[in-house]
Amino acid sequence: MADTAFYHKLMALALNVFDAYSAVLFLPDPDSEDCRVAAHYSLGDDVKADVVISPGMGLAGWIIRNQKPLLVGNFDQKRGFLGYYDQKDEARIRAFMGCPVPLCGGAVCLDSRKTFTFGEKDQKILGQFADIAASHVMAERQRAEDARDARYYRALATISGLRRSHPTWPAFQAALLGALSETTGFAACFLAVRDESGQGYYLEGPSRGVFEHPLDAPKKFTMGQGLIGWVFKNNSPAFVGDGESCAAPAPLFGKDVPATEFRSVICLPLAFARRSRAVLVLADERPLGFGQDIKDFARMTSEYLVLFLENLHLKSRLSHGPS
Repeated sequence: MADTAFYHKLMALALNVFDAYSAVLFLPDPDSEDCRVAAHYSLGDDVKADVVISPGMGLAGWIIRNQKPLLVGNFDQKRGFLGYYDQKDEARIRAFMGCPVPLCGGAVCLDSRKTFTFGEKDQKILGQFADIAASHVMAERQRAEDARDARYYRALATISGLRRSHPTWPAFQAALLGALSETTGFAACFLAVRDESGQGYYLEGPSRGVFEHPLDAPKKFTMGQGLIGWVFKNNSPAFVGDGESCAAPAPLFGKDVPATEFRSVICLPLAFARRSRAVLVLADERPLGFGQDIKDFARMTSEYLVLFLENLHLKSRLSHGPS
């Protein structure tokens, strides 16, 4: 979590209020049901700070799965476990109390080396600590979303000015693809452009890291093969690794082309003059789990790119006169 200092102070306060031995805050990993230790405060140094707990795993996992508080006055290690101590340290724990963190998931856990340390009234007060943690998590998420949106707006403002600052196609293309890669985090951003025959396509833009053996990579590719070929054929976008589709490697150019295995892919058709002229490709070897925000940003960028290409197409037709 970004603001670990706040959560650390919150756990220190909880420990002192309830005269506990340790106070531990679990919060969910991004896009996961698993929760990890976000902060802890203890009278000892035996809490394992790198623990990840799945729903249902131990007492904390029970709270996370059921979203209900739990109070154990006389803790019996034979009937349950905490999971954030080594076995020998956990054997000294005699009482446990925990509450779910509302809205965002997770749990606030307290323990003691004395039996019956906590009561029902304490549990209600601990619920207020969980509410404070939840409010801070949601505020952090909102700030992150606001910062992300501001980054997209700045990038779109930069892209919208490229036609004036980079009037030639090679310069415009390089600047736009660079801005797209920097903003989205995708390592590879390039164009697949339909050739004059309409039976194949070639690549434009930086394709570093796309092929296993770049010097042996084909100059042209068959239209009907791979994910890019599918987008050309169907004039429809394709997404891989967006959290909704399987993050298995996607063969961009077909199985016969020795290319890098990409687990995150966005392919957007660029259509004008009644046909798909190119495909905008964003690809990365990592499973990025990108969301709707990146899809929307990539779509807006592709629409701006279509306008630029359509203008070039019209200028080319005008320069050659009527056919």
